[in-house]
Amino acid sequence: MEKKIIFLDVDGTLINYETILPDSAAKAVNMARANGHKVYICTGCSKAEIEQRDFKDMKLDGMIGANGGYVEDNGHVVMHQSLSRDDVKAIVDWCNDRQIGFYLEANSGMYINDYYLDQGPKALAQYVLGKGATLEEAESFGVKAMNQYIHLKGEDLYREDVNKISFVLRDYQDHLDSKVDFPNLIANTWGGKGEAALFGDLGPKGITKKHAIEVLLDYLGASVEDTISFGDAKIDLSMFECCKFNVAMGNGGPEIKAAADYITDDVDDDGLYNAFKYLKLID
Repeated sequence: MEKKIIFLDVDGTLINYETILPDSAAKAVNMARANGHKVYICTGCSKAEIEQRDFKDMKLDGMIGANGGYVEDNGHVVMHQSLSRDDVKAIVDWCNDRQIGFYLEANSGMYINDYYLDQGPKALAQYVLGKGATLEEAESFGVKAMNQYIHLKGEDLYREDVNKISFVLRDYQDHLDSKVDFPNLIANTWGGKGEAALFGDLGPKGITKKHAIEVLLDYLGASVEDTISFGDAKIDLSMFECCKFNVAMGNGGPEIKAAADYITDDVDDDGLYNAFKYLKLID
């Protein structure tokens, strides 16, 4: 068959909501690459967060990170668009004035303020609880996940290497206010639909997974006709807009399933492996 370029969302698609990579998913990716297909992750996470994931013996051709702000092919940085220091300072001050916990997402690490120390574990626990984890699993995840962050204070948070900033929503009004107060940036929410969202985020305008895929395809000299994307959430719809064939995970939300060409099984039920088999990417 024609060699394909495959784009995989990470949380809820490649790995489960407790950040565990199913053995079958790692096997599917390695087999597909052995068959000559290219596989890239396409995620909201920044590179530092991805580097903390346990991908076992799985290999990739590169990554799109920060919801499209960072593009890498086999170690070569194709594109990197980050927030200005002035934007970072304005957002940091805005969150601190409201006593909102946040984390700065940079390729060098993920940096948190004082308020996130208390608010972060609770929001992260709610996130995985909403994805089907037990209360005990959720609480444990919320505490353990904090190990990936670096706590900074004062002006040390005014960084120049930040891709985007995620902040805990006390209520949905925080997101609405962020759209008004930062009209030069793009404001999203995640961790729940509509007013059930747990986090807001702010990043450079014009940055989407769709745009990043187009940049990478242009760099590779590849055609959109050879692309396949996999996702589980509304944020992945921009991938679906530009890829030729689109797969929704069984654990995905209604919007992504409605837009999909094919719906596979849940991430924990060999969904990725089964879809790769169905698409004849692997034998």
